[in-house]
Parts: sequence; C-alpha cells; structure tokens
Amino acid sequence: MIRSHARPSAYRRLRQRVYHMLGGEGRSETIVKIVDYALVTLICINCVFSVLESVESLSVMHGHIFHAFDHFSVIIFSIEYILRVWTAVEIDDPRYRHPVIGRLRFMLTPMAIVDLIAIAPYYLGIFFEVDLRAMRVLRLLRVFKLTRYSQAMTIMIAVLRQEARAIGALLFVFVVILVFVSSLMYLLEHLAQPRVFADIPAAMWWSVVTMTTLGYGDMVPITPMGKLVGALTAVIGVGMIALPAGVLASGFSEQMRMRREAYLESAEKAVSKGQMTRSSRRRLEDTRSRLGLSHDEAAYLLEKAVHVPSHCPHCGGRLEHHREPEEV
Repeated sequence: MIRSHARPSAYRRLRQRVYHMLGGEGRSETIVKIVDYALVTLICINCVFSVLESVESLSVMHGHIFHAFDHFSVIIFSIEYILRVWTAVEIDDPRYRHPVIGRLRFMLTPMAIVDLIAIAPYYLGIFFEVDLRAMRVLRLLRVFKLTRYSQAMTIMIAVLRQEARAIGALLFVFVVILVFVSSLMYLLEHLAQPRVFADIPAAMWWSVVTMTTLGYGDMVPITPMGKLVGALTAVIGVGMIALPAGVLASGFSEQMRMRREAYLESAEKAVSKGQMTRSSRRRLEDTRSRLGLSHDEAAYLLEKAVHVPSHCPHCGGRLEHHREPEEV
C-alpha cells in the first residue's frame, strides 16, 4: 500500500537543502546569507579583474593571477548553474515539477540565461578560436548575475513588467516621430548637404541625437526650414524623454505601495493569534527580503498590524478582520 505522506528520500532532502541554500525559499538564514555574500563578492571581484586585465601593463605583469582566478570563478559559477538546474524541480510552480521539461523550462528563464552567459565565454574560448580582448569584455557580463541578489534591480524589473504597455506605447510614438522627422530632414537637407544627410538612415542618427537632447554636432542643419524642423524636434524630444521618466516613477511608487500592502497583510496574518512565534518571525523576514522592504519599513508595518483597531472610531461597532488562521 502506498503511503500518501511518505517521508522524502535522502536524495530529495539533499536537493531541498541545496535549493534552500541557494536562496530558493528566502534569505533570512545564516547559511543562505553566507552563500549569497560569497557569490556577490566573487562576481564583484570578477568584474574588477576583467576591467584591470584590459590594462596592458597589468595584463603582462599579473596575467597569470587573472587567468587562475578566472578558472576558479568559472568552476564555482558552473557548479552553481548545475545546482540551480538540478534543484529547479523544487520551485513552488507546477511548470517546473517535471524532472526533464521542468528543468528545460527553468534553463530558459531570464536569470538562468544570465547564469549561462556568465560561464559561456570561457567554454567558447576552449572549443573555438576567439579574440582574447572580446573574451575579456564578455566576462564583464557576469555583472548581470548581481540582479539575482539586488532588490533594487528586482523591483525595477517588476516595474518594467507592470508598465510594459505604457512604455511600449511611448516607444511606438517615438519610432513614428523618428521616421517622420528623419524623412522630412532628408528632404530638406539632402540637396544642401549630400554627404552629411546622404540618406534617411543617416538622418535617423541625427534625429535620435537631437530628440535625446545629446547634440553631438556631427550633423547640423543649415537650411532655414531644416533649422526650424531641428528646433521643433529638440522641443518634442524633451517631452518624449520626460514621459518615460514619469511612467517609471509612477510605476515604482505603485510597486512599492503594493509590496507594503502585501507585507502588511502577511504581518496581520502572523499576529492573528496575538503572539508572534519564531517561525512566524522567520517567515516575515523572508517576506520582507523578498519584497525588498527596509527594516524600518517592515518594523513600521508590523507595528501597524499589531495595533489594528477592533472598533470603528465613528460608530463604535466591532470591526471584522478577515484573517486566515496561522499554519502550525
């Protein structure tokens, strides 16, 4: 007879433990923080060494140190990537439960692709002849691994997903204006400057530089109508640059509000029995870390959750707070 609540095998317990150590269920435990700090330090040193190795004198004098550290880093990052793929089936998502398809789906996630890109240049250099200077630059892609440990980047990615439609609409308008202005400037300036405004793609470079208010000065209109269109393009560009900034600022504020409300809801559930247990505090700390809130914000929201009013201040009636019972 098959038991419905069979104890996990030693193999699965090991896999769950490794998944937890890699930050799969929160980052409040000491061992998880140690692993995180070690990987972040290794990534930062890699980026510094990749920059220093581009200096010819340092590369000649200390090249053996750079190469040895690169070999060591690739070994660590490769082990990390293999372990993340191995433990992907422990993710609390039915899409990753299948031992083969689930892992393949995990390998196609953005962060898994970043982890693969971090080690791919090293192995490409083994099997293919490539420019060593290009390899040094590609190793700097390891800096993107920091997005896994940066709450600021996590929040920004969430904002970009949240405001994807608005940003897409702004980009569409930008492209339409870009094509129109470039075509118009080509018609106005081509005869006067056939080498500078040789074609519409060349005029697009001028339009992008002007609309972004950079103004390199390598392409300048000289006809009266061209100058008028250039001035209008610069004014339109100021507005086009300001709109995405406003959208991102609004989305960032909304994202932080949603995260504070989510933490407040978790805090209210944790204190529903009137007493905080150690497991409840650990879960709250994991929630705080996952949501990217500071300790001061979390403390304020927790205090707010503890002092939830039981009676309405206007009519004196008892307030019913719908809270789920805390798991034992």
